[in-house]
Amino acid sequence: MDFLAMKTDEANTQQLIESDLKEMGIAAKKLANDAMRLGSLGFGTAFLKWVASFAAIYLLILDRTNWRTNMLTSLLVPYIFFSLPSVLFNILRGEIGKWIAFIAIVLRLFFPRYFPGWLEMPGSLILLLVAAPSLFADTFRDDLVGVFVCLFIGCYLLQEHIRASGGFRNSFTQSHGISNTLGIIVLLVYPVWRLVLHFI
Repeated sequence: MDFLAMKTDEANTQQLIESDLKEMGIAAKKLANDAMRLGSLGFGTAFLKWVASFAAIYLLILDRTNWRTNMLTSLLVPYIFFSLPSVLFNILRGEIGKWIAFIAIVLRLFFPRYFPGWLEMPGSLILLLVAAPSLFADTFRDDLVGVFVCLFIGCYLLQEHIRASGGFRNSFTQSHGISNTLGIIVLLVYPVWRLVLHFI
């Protein structure tokens, strides 16, 4: 009788272990799927952040060279501040950025004839990166505040560009129209993506 009870207990224990192992396998698969999905979303966000930053830098360079619009393109400086990827942000906020800012200030103060006008906005960006308080640099930059600032700037620049072009269709047909319009639309992609991920 004891022998039969022991066999039954062993069979029950083995069934419990097998069911526990199956449940652990299912849980591990779910965890791996969720981790891969979150990793891909994180990669997508980081990639879009790089794309948006370079689009803003491209528009800033374009405005200083041959675009020459009446829009408030100086808003691209805070956009770049809030959307710049952390690697570049930390490099420019460190000693390299301080040296660049120092050289820009010395040139502007003591050699104004040798300081080209197209360097005004990049110089302002470097000064903003170096001199920004930690509250803005560490807290608001990666928070929803920074995302909403980027979204506002992108929407403002798009509607101003469309109004200056005489309509959405005309914004693509003018000289450099496609590159300018697409560059401004790309500014909207990163903040919209971040907001979608935040509210999902």
